[in-house]
Amino acid sequence: MRATILHKGEQLIVDFSAPIDISLPLTAEVTNPTAWYLKGPEIVPVKGDNFVAEVAKGGFVNFRTITFNPHAHGTHTEGIGHITAAFNSVQDAIRTYYFKAELITIQPKISKGDMIITKDHIIDALKDATPEALVIRTRPNHKEKQHKQWSHTNWPYLTQEAAQYLCKVDVQHLLIDTPSVDKEKDQGALLAHKAFWDIDNLPRMTATITEFVYIANTIEDGDYLLNLQVANMVNDAAPSRPILYTLL
Repeated sequence: MRATILHKGEQLIVDFSAPIDISLPLTAEVTNPTAWYLKGPEIVPVKGDNFVAEVAKGGFVNFRTITFNPHAHGTHTEGIGHITAAFNSVQDAIRTYYFKAELITIQPKISKGDMIITKDHIIDALKDATPEALVIRTRPNHKEKQHKQWSHTNWPYLTQEAAQYLCKVDVQHLLIDTPSVDKEKDQGALLAHKAFWDIDNLPRMTATITEFVYIANTIEDGDYLLNLQVANMVNDAAPSRPILYTLL
């Protein structure tokens, strides 16, 4: 289904018939991706003295308890409350749910044993575009990203300068296919998080970072309409389901 919508004064023709889900599902299987040195999620039926809440085992209903960490177990969106002493829920950062987005693919640069995404990478990929939302797909982009155990892998990350540039050009929503925009082991420096949210100057209370997405190689770089669906959890971060729609 094609539809013409008015987004911030601009007419966009959107193909709503083929949504592109770039989130990772949360499962109790060993194939669920993990990070930050935690074991996988648990999804278990509630048990009582005389019952198990699982239909396959004689229960009347399936009634399961889910234990997981938003940051470590899949696609999630976080707000500035992720790094502030004061409590700020990610729900307070999300005011609207549709954004014009740019998908770019970057081959990180090797520097001192790290894989880094630089300011020049972003400028070269965006050219003169200044999208509301930026989706970064890193290379190599193997399917194993959907199931990878990321702990102790030193994944690609944004340099402080790159994050400062995104703040400068007012990218409000940053999405990336790694567990964090920052270096895995940085002794808590969190340089990219702090720069993107401009924590030391004019903190950007409505900017968000979405991590742990996955974008298949069949999806072309370019302009999209992003629907950023965030679970209504009062926390610094919550599971999310970003959906891309092709612009015609």
